[in-house]
Amino acid sequence: MAAPELQAPSCQQPTWRAEGALDGAAGAAPPTLKMAAVTMRLPVARKAVGPSAPRGGEKHLVAPGDTITTDTGYMRGHGTYVEEEKLIASVAGAVERVNKLVCVRALKTRYNGEVGDIVVGRITEVQQKRWKVETNSRLDSVLLLSSMNLPGGELRRRSAEDELAMRDYLQEGDLISAEVQSVFSDGAVSLHTRSLKYGKLGQGVLVQVSPSLVKRQKTHFHDLPCGASVILGNNGFIWIYPTPEQKDEEAGGFTTNLEPVPLSDREVISRLRNCIVALVTQNLMLFDTSILYCYEASLSHQIKDILKPEVMEEIVLETRQRLLDLEG
Repeated sequence: MAAPELQAPSCQQPTWRAEGALDGAAGAAPPTLKMAAVTMRLPVARKAVGPSAPRGGEKHLVAPGDTITTDTGYMRGHGTYVEEEKLIASVAGAVERVNKLVCVRALKTRYNGEVGDIVVGRITEVQQKRWKVETNSRLDSVLLLSSMNLPGGELRRRSAEDELAMRDYLQEGDLISAEVQSVFSDGAVSLHTRSLKYGKLGQGVLVQVSPSLVKRQKTHFHDLPCGASVILGNNGFIWIYPTPEQKDEEAGGFTTNLEPVPLSDREVISRLRNCIVALVTQNLMLFDTSILYCYEASLSHQIKDILKPEVMEEIVLETRQRLLDLEG
């Protein structure tokens, strides 16, 4: 029996094959078994990864029970409490100071809505004159019938016929993009889709990440030069879809293109999805530049290989270095 030969990097089952099989002739030599080459991934030394915090100071991270400050001049904000004249953290996260107000922003938490946020949500229930929307928050969000554009962008009062046709507009399971209009006292969020850039989403891929990893920007709708577009929801829902050739301004946000997506576009969307998963695994902030840099760094690898730990570290390390060079 030949000794197995080691190669890297992949995992396959060893296969046996017989050589010199018996042909029925007298005195024929018995068959000999040989094992094909066994391929397996071997551990490699990991590269040292530099700090991902932006230049200008490390974030002050605290754990529950840590003392933030003993100065009595500070005001207590979210994620903190006062005990024995000391301001103590009640959640694990980064300390943020706004003048005299001190709060702790949790690193992993449910989405806390703020007015003006862009969110991606899924319709969970159709109720009287409203839809319930899942937006990764503690409570279901609400989209009122009066807070949305009618098909075609028509401006008029909502009638009983519109209320009966609500399920024709949006039904359970539909994905939408919307903006936070207001936040109720219990933390629930009220949405609106009064702009033609919001509305029902068509064909694409949804990726769910932690809301704390989505960077707040002026716009969260990005058309990437690689041929796909992304909606970076502040609630941690990211929608990747093929860039439309022409914007349909008269659709009112309800017509969805159900034409088959070409293979090239599906490959770009799959690569972007794996790049976002890689960035989230390495705790790198998500915004258009970081996603694009990670996409360019992954072009030398196959799409399925991006999720391998060593490849993930390699492309995220290159992305982090390019972002640091960009900051100067």
